[in-house]
Amino acid sequence: MTTEAKTQRDDATATLTIPGMGSDHCAGIVRTSLERLEGVQEIQTNIAAHRARVTYHAGSVTPADLKAAVERAGYEVDDVEGAGGPREVRLTVPGMGSDHCAGIVADSIRRLPGIGKLDTNIGNHRVRVSFDAGQTDAQAIRAAIERAGYEVDTAEEGQAPDHARDAASEDRYLARAWKRLWIAAIPTTLIMVLMGPHMFWQPIPGYLGIIAVLAFPVVFLFGGWATHVSAWRSLTNRTANMDVLISMGSLPPYLIGLAGFIWPMTSFIEMAATIMTFHLVGRYLEARAKGRASQAIKRLITMGAKTAAVLRDGEEVEVPVAELQPGDVMVVRPGAKVPTDGEIVEGNSHLDESIATGESVPVEKGPGDAVIGATINKEGVLKVRATRVGADTFLSQVIKLVEEAQGSKVPIQELADKLTGYFVPAVLVIALATFGVWLGFADIFRPILHWGAGFLPWVNPEISPLMGAILAMIAVLVIACPCALGLATPTALMVGSGMGAERGVLIRSGEAIQTLKDIKVVVLDKTGTITKGKPALTDVHALPSFDEDAVLRAAAAVEAGSEHPLAQAIVMGARERGLDVPEVTQFKSLTARGVQGELDGETVRVGSRRLLDEIGISLGDLDEKLRALETEGKTAMLVAIGERAAGLVAVADTIKEDSKAAIAEMHALGIHVVMVTGDNERTAKYVAAQVGLDEVRAGVLPEGKVEAIRELQAKHGQHVAMVGDGINDAPALKQANVGIAIGAGADVAIEAADVTLVTGELTRVVEAIRLSKATFRKIVENLFWAWFYNLAAIPIAAIGLLHPMIGVIAMTASSLSVIGNSLLLKRARLEVKK
Repeated sequence: MTTEAKTQRDDATATLTIPGMGSDHCAGIVRTSLERLEGVQEIQTNIAAHRARVTYHAGSVTPADLKAAVERAGYEVDDVEGAGGPREVRLTVPGMGSDHCAGIVADSIRRLPGIGKLDTNIGNHRVRVSFDAGQTDAQAIRAAIERAGYEVDTAEEGQAPDHARDAASEDRYLARAWKRLWIAAIPTTLIMVLMGPHMFWQPIPGYLGIIAVLAFPVVFLFGGWATHVSAWRSLTNRTANMDVLISMGSLPPYLIGLAGFIWPMTSFIEMAATIMTFHLVGRYLEARAKGRASQAIKRLITMGAKTAAVLRDGEEVEVPVAELQPGDVMVVRPGAKVPTDGEIVEGNSHLDESIATGESVPVEKGPGDAVIGATINKEGVLKVRATRVGADTFLSQVIKLVEEAQGSKVPIQELADKLTGYFVPAVLVIALATFGVWLGFADIFRPILHWGAGFLPWVNPEISPLMGAILAMIAVLVIACPCALGLATPTALMVGSGMGAERGVLIRSGEAIQTLKDIKVVVLDKTGTITKGKPALTDVHALPSFDEDAVLRAAAAVEAGSEHPLAQAIVMGARERGLDVPEVTQFKSLTARGVQGELDGETVRVGSRRLLDEIGISLGDLDEKLRALETEGKTAMLVAIGERAAGLVAVADTIKEDSKAAIAEMHALGIHVVMVTGDNERTAKYVAAQVGLDEVRAGVLPEGKVEAIRELQAKHGQHVAMVGDGINDAPALKQANVGIAIGAGADVAIEAADVTLVTGELTRVVEAIRLSKATFRKIVENLFWAWFYNLAAIPIAAIGLLHPMIGVIAMTASSLSVIGNSLLLKRARLEVKK
């Protein structure tokens, strides 16, 4: 075995759920702590999902080591998935046809160590087993079944991401935060109630002892214990987190306050309890507000159906969606959700596809049409054959894509992350320096304190140097909040990517968001992007002695016998105009010329000029009309009834209804719009004239599109976006600075580009650009105000104008203001008027 192969075999991945990792500052501390472990190779953090995914060398480190490293950094680990975590395997056992067989299989599996939940289903011959990968593996489970005398047809190891479990973990964290808040809030409220009368009315006997007892559980036990443990772990791990500042801002005031039992002095115990309580209030409110920022993905998770009605041996059986297999035929009744992606085999209905496309108007579907899981059947019973299940479904891919976007970073964030990494140590240095300067040079602050006392009721110009030093130091510690900086970018990305997903605009990464806002050139493919990508009837022209409907009816009747896409376009066009399409007799296909058949006792011929010339039929006035239509890039077919020319019908790949409006909006944004197509120049120029394009490059082969993108990049700079179908245009999409795949429903190539548009509407490109501009603007605003707040507040605290209790309230407000500003992104106007 080669060294490379051995290394690959020894590589393992673990995913840790870290509920308290709520900002990029926290994520940076977690990464730093994990990077110190020998054997850790790659770390990906996602604060939206509170997860860290770690790739490591299994011979050097274990999942338990990873968990311990995160806990040393001061963060709780709720769950570890990986080499030693819970896993699942789903096996197909064809011979398990009765409950007796299922019992034997189950007993054989349960003899293995580490077996958890075990389900057998004789209806679909499936066995689902949860197990501890640290004690057994899927291969051992398979071997146990085979030892029992049963063949195992398939074994699918691993779990799709358990979003329900993630949501439960987040709910538990929120519940703990709420519990700690109330345990701290009740004693602190009592302290505040006692403090007022004691200070301004009548001294309360034993006041110091009463508040010391009331504040003890707040600062040391149920309220503050987790904060102090986190701070201690973080300091001993040399990765100072936010809890270090809060711990140092609350412990010294309490301990100093105890000195009042020996020497007469001002009590600081009230301050300690208040600081801790407001810190817990902030943590709870942040968790709730951040939950609102990421609610789009939660809505997506809950939209899927839980069960499916499946036909088994002619009978309808209800099974969990997780047990569906490709090929299962599902019965979907009116008002029900389609359980998984599939294809209609029987029935007609309208489906609400707004979950995928953002469009509220139901779409008509019939046999052969693809349907997306979680869309809603409005009327009519449908039978749908499952084509994609589990992690392969459209909804699962969208959730995965949104999670990737929410966990990604924008380039502007890199500098902020570096600065934030030094922030807490710098604050500690500033706090100690503040304490020293106040002790040694308190008089230089007196004029400032006299000035501030005029409008700030908590400022005391006559305060002693020691008391001033303590208050100023604590104020610096609690006012300095890296959480606001750490939340600035990810909360905006959460809201922005969620908004996009709800409208069918799927952005893969933060980098794409930053790049898309600066796009100066948009390159469009023609077929399927500007046009619908399929031919449609556009013109019907009849000579004076014939009626247009009669010409179209005759042409459609003959073309109904042909499978050619142009023929089917004529038939569809006739039916859309309300005409019946009768059957013809003696149908004949005439190679390279057209088709003919007998209708109402007359021969009807539909085809080229050559077809009519061969039998001596004069075109008359049709010749000029034929040339005019061909100039417009349309395919025109002559129609002869009997021995006379009757008229013509024309078919073309029609322009999408929204293309003109979308391109006009791009022009309004100052974007140069170019069409690059493999079609002929005549057709390309006609389409360009219809929609108002700036530049046309026709006759370009797929490999030539890459070169065209490079030329435009050289001419206009690295600000070129390419819009294509995501499959044929893949090389050009990769070459462009932003590749935008435009598709339809479940067939969209999600992996093909930086941005995927679920629907085929070109206006979604404009929406993606507008969303990019709005999201990036929020990121910049958040970073500016977070830095401005810290740069302004720390000096104010250091000179003694900011009381610590006011500071801790302001600290909480800064984080909430960043989240609130991100939520305002939802007001952004993205729609394009068509």
